[in-house]
Amino acid sequence: MQPRDTQSLSDETSSMAWSQLEPTGPHLAYLVLTSFLLIYALFSLMIRNRLHLSEPPLATAFGIAIGPRGANVVHPYDWGFNDGIIQETTRIIVGIQCFAVGLELPNGYFAKKWKALLVLLGPVMTFGWLICALFIMVLFETDFPTALTISACLTPTDPVLAASVLSNSQFSTRVPKRIRDLLSAESGCNDGVSFPFLFFGLSLLTRSTAAGVLKKWFLITVLYQCVVGVIIGLVLGHVFNILYKFSHTREMMGRASYLAFYLLLAIFSIGVASTLGVDDFLVAFCAGRGFSQGGNSPTADTRLPVVIDLMLNSTLFIFFGAMIPWQSFDKLDSITPLRLIGVLALILLLRRIPIVFTFYKLKMMPHVKTTTEALFVGHFGPMGVGALFLAIEARAQLETNTSLPLPHPPEHLSPERRRTVTLIWPIVCFVVFGSTIVHGLSTLLISVGGHFSRAEGERAPLIGGERDGLEHMVFDEDETAENEGDHRDEEAEEREYRGYLQGRT
Repeated sequence: MQPRDTQSLSDETSSMAWSQLEPTGPHLAYLVLTSFLLIYALFSLMIRNRLHLSEPPLATAFGIAIGPRGANVVHPYDWGFNDGIIQETTRIIVGIQCFAVGLELPNGYFAKKWKALLVLLGPVMTFGWLICALFIMVLFETDFPTALTISACLTPTDPVLAASVLSNSQFSTRVPKRIRDLLSAESGCNDGVSFPFLFFGLSLLTRSTAAGVLKKWFLITVLYQCVVGVIIGLVLGHVFNILYKFSHTREMMGRASYLAFYLLLAIFSIGVASTLGVDDFLVAFCAGRGFSQGGNSPTADTRLPVVIDLMLNSTLFIFFGAMIPWQSFDKLDSITPLRLIGVLALILLLRRIPIVFTFYKLKMMPHVKTTTEALFVGHFGPMGVGALFLAIEARAQLETNTSLPLPHPPEHLSPERRRTVTLIWPIVCFVVFGSTIVHGLSTLLISVGGHFSRAEGERAPLIGGERDGLEHMVFDEDETAENEGDHRDEEAEEREYRGYLQGRT
């Protein structure tokens, strides 16, 4: 028997080795997603506190870099990442963040700050909705109901993007706590409050008579989805508050269960809301408020909110970066790059700043004390994950009259409804992309601008040295003491980490 050729044996061994490789879509996703999260986790303190950057713009840029327009490694749509999966993923992430906002607001917050919050949730949202609709109608040559429907997706302040800047960073301590709490409360509420705006536009598109529009909108959207949703959320929160106290006082709950309780109750409230067909985000927010009575947050002494931001929110923004529909931004119907850039600029400049500044001048926002604070509140209205959810919800309602989206618009749709379905996703995605970059980098720009606006001898080190409150913002004594405590906590965290590293070496 002749010995086998050495080259043939080598080729066979090489072929066997290559045959063991399985670079499938999910396997590559595990690899690239965790690579970003691991790198970010290694340098998170430096990125947040010294470079003044937040996770969403970095995650989005990474998603673009590894997506079809970059390294071509991640293909969400080719892997079955369809509208239904996007809808449920965004529902869970926004719902958890709304629950977290409701949980973490101070006790009795609404009794003290209801006037300023009512202004933001009422006239400010309405003005933003109408002005955005006007821009969309003019620039994209749509009818007014279509413009109202698309604009409603861009009306709410996104709690995910807001949380990335208003908490867990050195920059957040430079903003008065009353401003942070006001913007957090607004972001937690207005994703749910945006449902009446969305369904008003949808009702105009799907109903032929004014009576039918108002009947469906008021009875179903306002009374059932919103009012009943608030009641269900508060009841859920208070019931689980009682159960939590019963278990906690008898030492029947382990510490690991505290961590799980946060996520489980948030997801449970979303499940109840979606099953009953009420407003998911209002239910989640109100459940957090109801559960927080008595200050018994199960995560008060943990870093779980930071873990949620890193794991869930950053992962979604990576996928968003990889699935941005670049091909739809040019010559799809009336969409062109110049029009998209124009509508983004108009929305960022005029959607909130003029109306917030007007109410500040009219003394109708007593908790906003200076012009700088009014401009900050007006500017900081990011559009993000919630807008993506509402866009898919709108498409589903137009396609099937339910919350279940289809892969493609059905043939029986009228030309007007078909055109709305065509326009809504690329416009919303582009504005969300622009808002993620602009609002995500605002902390860096504000920090750098404030640094160079001071006299040279008064400047702190640019990298991580700026700890004083932002100029022309008013800090109360209790806020100053709290900020000093936050700084001490950050310094203790850094000292603890350095001591850990020294012990390791």
